[in-house]
Amino acid sequence: MTDKNPWEDMMRQAQEMAKAFPAMNAFSPRGFEAMMGLMPKELMETFFGNKYNPDGLDARTRLLLTLAGLTMQGAQNDIAVRQTVRHAIEAGAHKQQIIETIGQMALFAGIPAMQRAMDLAQPVLDEMADETTKDKEGDA
Repeated sequence: MTDKNPWEDMMRQAQEMAKAFPAMNAFSPRGFEAMMGLMPKELMETFFGNKYNPDGLDARTRLLLTLAGLTMQGAQNDIAVRQTVRHAIEAGAHKQQIIETIGQMALFAGIPAMQRAMDLAQPVLDEMADETTKDKEGDA
C-alpha cells in the first residue's frame, strides 16, 4: 500500500499543466471579475424584472433575494456575492437595503455566513459610493 494521495497527485499535475500555459501565470479571479460588465438597469428589468410580468418581482427585489440566497449558502462564491451587490445597486437598491438583506440572513444562516457576506459586500458598497461621489463632483 502506498502513502500517496491520488488527489494531491492530480492537483500537482494540474498545476504543472497550468504553468505550461503562459497566460495562466497572470490569471487571477479578481482580474476575471473586473472583465465582467455591469448589466444596465433597463436590461435587468427586461430579462429579470417585471417589464413583461407587471405583477411579478422587479429586478431589484430579485437581486436582493439572490443576495439572501448566496448568504444562506455561506457566501461561498465571492465573485457572485460581489457581482450581485453591484447589480442590485444598479437595479436601484440602496446601501441600507443590501445591508439589511444580508443581516436578515443571520437569523437563518447564522452569524458567520452573514459576516462573510458582509465582508464581501462592504468593499463593493464603498467602491460604488466612491463612484457616486465622483460623479456628483464632476457634475458640480
